[in-house]
Amino acid sequence: MNFSSQKSRNTSQRCFGLTCHRVLSSLPTQRAFFGSNPPDTKLGDDGPSLISKWVLFQLGPVLSLGLPTYVEELVIRTFPLPPFLVKKDYRRLYDFFYHSSGFVQDEAEKLGISREEVCHNLLFATCFNTFGGMKIFFPNMLKWISRAGVKLHTDLAQEIRSAIRSNGGKLTMAAIEQMPLMKSVVYEGLRIEPPVPSQYGRAKKDLLIESHDAVYLVKAGEMLYGYQPFATKDPKIFENPEEFVPDRFMGDDGGRLLKHVLWSNGPETEDPTTANKQCAGKDFVVLVSRLFVVELFRRYDSFEIEVGKSPLGAAVTVTSLKRASF
Repeated sequence: MNFSSQKSRNTSQRCFGLTCHRVLSSLPTQRAFFGSNPPDTKLGDDGPSLISKWVLFQLGPVLSLGLPTYVEELVIRTFPLPPFLVKKDYRRLYDFFYHSSGFVQDEAEKLGISREEVCHNLLFATCFNTFGGMKIFFPNMLKWISRAGVKLHTDLAQEIRSAIRSNGGKLTMAAIEQMPLMKSVVYEGLRIEPPVPSQYGRAKKDLLIESHDAVYLVKAGEMLYGYQPFATKDPKIFENPEEFVPDRFMGDDGGRLLKHVLWSNGPETEDPTTANKQCAGKDFVVLVSRLFVVELFRRYDSFEIEVGKSPLGAAVTVTSLKRASF
């Protein structure tokens, strides 16, 4: 996310920029999960750039870099990207996790899992599942909230600040549960533009896949491709599916729609397990996305943006901010 350099807007945008940078770029998951602050270690402030480069290599085949199609097909989709280009970066991240997650590794060893395997899995869950999801989703969510207009901004600010005041002026989990509009906005952002819309998988056995009006036979060994927006914008499930509807998931009726929010490679009403392919960072992405919206509207009444293209999510430039006035 970028910020305009106009003098009249510099102060507010600089404050907002610091807020966004802390959430998007300082590995908040590390402090929450392991009690370690990356800038205080050898990793320093390099974590976000190292992770972005590594994630880019993982997602290269399904991304667009803005190059001519024939160039992208040749450069990033014809051959696997050489891992030696990110080997040193990955090692720095691995060393950080190894030295920051000792108590997790101790517990894993009791279960018969090696410390090395634990670190690789923690790194993937934190940097790919969680950080990667936030890096894509946060700018997209800003885009949709901004486009929804000042009325939504005012409603969010009123709900968020009122809930915090009723909880002694502190932001707590109880306070977050008293913010139905905010929670619905986050779910709607995940529905209308899933952070990773494409999934691939090879059928392990013959199976039948049902749609609303047909059944398809898939043979073992066949490659499957799933494009989530086909489901999350299904007009038979969602009214006005192409529109961003902030209160879509409020109330009992809205709650029943959550099973059709599939951004995590599974229904929002289910949890990741060893028996499914659901995103391991699912719950943390939702929580931190809620915190992002809360912290934004604790500080500002409204904002405006310009949106550009980016390989990962939207390129958002904040052009106007209005400080909290009530």
